[in-house]
Amino acid sequence: MLHYLNTIRLRSTRMFLTITRIMLPVMVIVYIADRLGLVRLAGEALTPAMALLGLPPEAGIIWATTALTNIYGGMASMAALSESMHMTTAQVSALGAMMLFAHNIPTEQSVVRRAGASALVTGALRIAVALVYGAAVSWICRALDVLQEPVSLAWMRQDAGLTQGPPDFWPWVLSTLQSLGLVLAVIVGLVVLLDVLERLGITRLVTRLLTPVLRLSGLEERAAPLTTVGVLLGLAYGGALIIEAAERENYSPRTRLLALSWLSLCHALIEDTLLILALGANVWVILVLRGLATLGVLAALAALTRPGTAWGRRLESSARQAPAP
Repeated sequence: MLHYLNTIRLRSTRMFLTITRIMLPVMVIVYIADRLGLVRLAGEALTPAMALLGLPPEAGIIWATTALTNIYGGMASMAALSESMHMTTAQVSALGAMMLFAHNIPTEQSVVRRAGASALVTGALRIAVALVYGAAVSWICRALDVLQEPVSLAWMRQDAGLTQGPPDFWPWVLSTLQSLGLVLAVIVGLVVLLDVLERLGITRLVTRLLTPVLRLSGLEERAAPLTTVGVLLGLAYGGALIIEAAERENYSPRTRLLALSWLSLCHALIEDTLLILALGANVWVILVLRGLATLGVLAALAALTRPGTAWGRRLESSARQAPAP
């Protein structure tokens, strides 16, 4: 028993330190940029693009804040701007889906890079899919005259536990330490849970059930449990497990790219979806159709990177030339 507990402790500590070395420097850089007002400037620069997407100009600030910080930061910006904004369910759903596709990009794509996929490629994929999906939702709903009822944002002008702008230094330090503590707790819990599921044979059952989806997305079956964890709970936790598994099981570059692209586009399915639902978004748009869109993107990416194709050969070549992560 003591040997088992020591093994869990060593494995969890190693994974936590790996993630902390990646996340903490990026979190500091993003905080400084936020304090300097660079995040808001990025949002204002997106105003013309928001008009093309059929969204109010304030949506640019909200999405930029979300993309560079996290969903809570985006919600805080929405609370600050709610008095001047008037949005329909379709617009909130489109913006919410964009927030779900592309949030906390600096930190999360640093995890992706360490796990063995290109942060630039997966980050660009998140932004591109967010823009295309948001535009499609906004335009189609307007053309079909669906989800056009106004959404009340009055509750956000009250005390909703949201604050505008970056916090002061010491509150930020405390919040960061709490976040890292949560990451450690979740990693320990996941390591134990995955070990128990493996011993009970549930992992093999889950893999068999996911086989049709995995075949469509091009993933190896052995990556199913770790990818599922990330999809349900979050990229930081799933990324930590992917990092460890990639080093232990020597996933192919294509499998790493597909698994981490999947996690980049669709993760923390429970918590993040509930947050966006609270804003007044439509669950079909931000959960069901977003999941199908993610599978469609992964199927296309799998086809483009299939061994023997030009992109597949380029991926293998770049992997041979790159240093080990």
